[in-house]
Amino acid sequence: MCGLLVCCGRPALDTEGVDPEYLANFAPAPEVMESKENPFSEEKAALGKMLYYETRLSKEKNISCNSCHPLDGYGVDGQPVSTGHKGQRGSRNAPTVYFAAGHKRQFWDGRAETVEEQAKGPMMNPVEMAMADAKDVEQALRSIAGYGEWFRKAFPGEAQPVTLDNAARAIGAFERKLVTVSRWDRFLKGDKTALNKEEQAGFLAFYKSGCVVCHGGQYLGGQVFMKLGLYKPWPKEEDTGRSALTKKEADRMMFKAPSLRNIEKTGPYFHDGSVGTLEETVRLMSEHQLERPVTESEQKRIVAWLRSLTGDLPAAYIAAPTMPK
Repeated sequence: MCGLLVCCGRPALDTEGVDPEYLANFAPAPEVMESKENPFSEEKAALGKMLYYETRLSKEKNISCNSCHPLDGYGVDGQPVSTGHKGQRGSRNAPTVYFAAGHKRQFWDGRAETVEEQAKGPMMNPVEMAMADAKDVEQALRSIAGYGEWFRKAFPGEAQPVTLDNAARAIGAFERKLVTVSRWDRFLKGDKTALNKEEQAGFLAFYKSGCVVCHGGQYLGGQVFMKLGLYKPWPKEEDTGRSALTKKEADRMMFKAPSLRNIEKTGPYFHDGSVGTLEETVRLMSEHQLERPVTESEQKRIVAWLRSLTGDLPAAYIAAPTMPK
């Protein structure tokens, strides 16, 4: 791949290279991440919001989706791995739910295709919410009389709308509008003052070094699986990534490349939550993933650009709801 800005002969803070061809690889944040299989509706999203905050869908009635993915914390709990049922710890970092619906697949290893499919997993995971099975979840929902009306509104015409599948569809619909709008989005829409010179130079360093291969598009990631340690072996290989799921050697150390949107707020980083700062994350990615690592000055500018990807939280949309009784 092409080397860095310095190798291309550009001055340190030259931003003349931010031309439309570069920006064509990206797109502003959508208003909603639509699904043909689960079309968005306000009724489904309203129900899904309640279910997202619902602790009664856990065995001890003390854990909800929001416990590990707090919406007012950019969808992460700030822990290397989250704490679940009876204080048990997971084995991988809990990724943000913001923009997750736009990803090609869910989880670090891609074992779920959609956010609707993903929503079911934690409820019945013995380390997370620890419900026994689908029947157990449905019994919990049907025991809360107030949910009946909400399910009927969200899924009209169904004889028995209160099901695990419908609960997952509702949560998925709610998550499909978990978007944030950043200065980067304003820049993509034509406001060239939205990013300062250092941030624009950081974007150029990011783009020219090849980071865009994994972190391009509307979501700046979430679309491909990439080997961690592409050019230099990763120091920790206890977790072999996607190969543990597929049993294929070709998938060893393959993980989903995460979205960089709101990356400033979603640490600690990597599948094991082992790195606490953006600076160190960029250094490690540069060292292990790039054919020609970035310089320290470029690293600093890339971090400055990454911080421009932080969007405003949709305060009204994520405000904790009044729960059914």
